[in-house]
Amino acid sequence: MNNIQPKIIAIIPASGVGSRMQANIPKQYLQLDGKTVLEHSLSPFLSHPNIIQIIVAVSETDSYFATLSCLKHPKIQIVFGGETRSHSVLNALIHADENAWALVHDAARPCLKRSDLDKLLQIQFDDNEINQGAILATPAIDTLKRSCDGKHIAHTEDRSTLWHALTPQFFPVLTLKQAIESALNQGIAITDEASAMELAGYSPQLVLGRSDNLKITRPEDLALAEFYLTHQENNDD
Repeated sequence: MNNIQPKIIAIIPASGVGSRMQANIPKQYLQLDGKTVLEHSLSPFLSHPNIIQIIVAVSETDSYFATLSCLKHPKIQIVFGGETRSHSVLNALIHADENAWALVHDAARPCLKRSDLDKLLQIQFDDNEINQGAILATPAIDTLKRSCDGKHIAHTEDRSTLWHALTPQFFPVLTLKQAIESALNQGIAITDEASAMELAGYSPQLVLGRSDNLKITRPEDLALAEFYLTHQENNDD
C-alpha cells in the first residue's frame, strides 16, 4: 500500500443471535471441532504477527463471551455491538485508531485460511486507489435466477461478472467509518462493509478467496465447516 505498512487491526462483529441456526445459543458459541465457532474465527488474527489489535463487538446481553479464555488475550478489546451488523462494526471502528486499516471478519466464518488472509494483506494499491480497499470473494459458479415475486423466475442472471462476497474485508478505518455513518444517516441497509464503501463512491478490489471460507448460517453448515477444518488440519498449506 504505497510501500508504507499501516497499522492493521481486526474487527469481529459478534453480537448476532443467528436465528436461522435454530439453536438455543448464538451460533458463534456453538461447538465446532472442540472449540467454539468464534474461537476458530479469531484464530488466524490472533496468530498473525502484523495484526496489532482485535476488536470484538458483542451484545450487551451476551452472557457467553466472558466464559471464553481467548477473549482475555492482550490483543483483544471487547466493545458492545449495536442493533445491526453495521452498527456493531461502527461501534468497533469508533474505538479504533483512525490511521489504521481494518480487517472486518464475520464471527461465524471459522474456516479462514492464513494463505487467504496474507493474500488480502498483500494487496497493492496505486496512488489513485489507496483508499478503495479490497475484499475476499469467489466468482459465482452456479446458475443464478432473479425472482419477480419470491416464487417465480423473472430471468437468469449473467454470472460472468458476479462474485460472492466473503470476509475479511479490508479498508482504512476512517474511510470505512465515514462510509458506514453516511449509509446509516441515509437509512440505507448495508449487508457488508463493501456495500457502504460502494455507496460512498469507492470501487473495492476483488481478491480471489477460497470457497471453503463459508459463513455458518444454517444447521447443515456446522457439519460442513467441521469437515473443512478437519481437512485443513490434515493438509495445511
